[in-house]
Amino acid sequence: MATIITLMNAPAASTLPVLILHTGDPDDALRLCHGDYAQMLRHAAGLEPEAAHIVRVHAGEQPLAPSAYRAALITGSPAMVTDHEPWSEQAAAWLQQAALAGTPIFGVCYGHQLLAHALGGAVDYNPQGRELGTQAIECLPAAAGDPLMSGLPVTFPAQLLHAQTVTRLPAGAVALARSALDAHQLVRWSPRVYSAQFHPEFGPEFMHDHLQRYQADYAREGLDAARLASTLRPTPTAAGLLRRFLGLRQSATAARP
Repeated sequence: MATIITLMNAPAASTLPVLILHTGDPDDALRLCHGDYAQMLRHAAGLEPEAAHIVRVHAGEQPLAPSAYRAALITGSPAMVTDHEPWSEQAAAWLQQAALAGTPIFGVCYGHQLLAHALGGAVDYNPQGRELGTQAIECLPAAAGDPLMSGLPVTFPAQLLHAQTVTRLPAGAVALARSALDAHQLVRWSPRVYSAQFHPEFGPEFMHDHLQRYQADYAREGLDAARLASTLRPTPTAAGLLRRFLGLRQSATAARP
C-alpha cells in the first residue's frame, strides 16, 4: 500500500479542503453530458473547485493523510465492493484510519458500501433486487434525535441506482432511513461518519438519460426503464444532505474553543 503523506504545519481545520474520493464514473456518453461522479458530488455539496481535493482512487491516485482535510466525501461507482479491487481495498484502509482519527465522512452508494466494508459491516447483492429510479425514503425512529436528520420530513424521494447493498451493520452503527427494498438507506456509523445508499448528487435529467441508455439491459432483469423514467421527479431533501452534513461539521469546528 502506498505511504500516506502527512502535512506539516497544517492550516486551521476550517480552511482545509474537502477530500472527494473518486471511485468511478458513468460511461463516456453520460459523463460527457452530465459530468463525472466527482463533479456531481462537488456540485451537490456546494463546493467551489478550490475547496475540494479530488483524488481518483480508482485510477491509482492516493489521498493525503486524514489531517489534511476538513471532511471526506466518497462517490458512487460502477465497480462492486465485493470484487475487492486493490485500489478499493486501499481506499477502505484509508477510510478506516480517517474514521479513527475523527475525520467527518459522508459516503454515497459505492461510498456507503465501502464504509460498511471498512468499518466491519457486510456488503453483497441486495436479495430484494435492484433499486432504480425515484423512490421513497422513510426515516426510522433513530433519525428523530440525529442532528443531520433534524427537521427532515418522515418520508422523502431520492434517486436510487444500485444492485449491491449493506447487508449487515457493525456494532455501534445506526440505520436512520430505509426504502421498500433496503433497510440501510442512510446510516450513521459514528457521530462524524454517515453514508447514504441513495444518490443526493443525481438529478432527474441524469437518471432519465441513464435509464434510456440502459433500457435493454434493465429489461433483461424484468425492470421497465421507460416506466421508471416517467415517474422521475426532483429530490430536494435528498439533494440537500451533503450541504447539510458539511454545514454541521463547519459549525462544530467553529464552536470549538
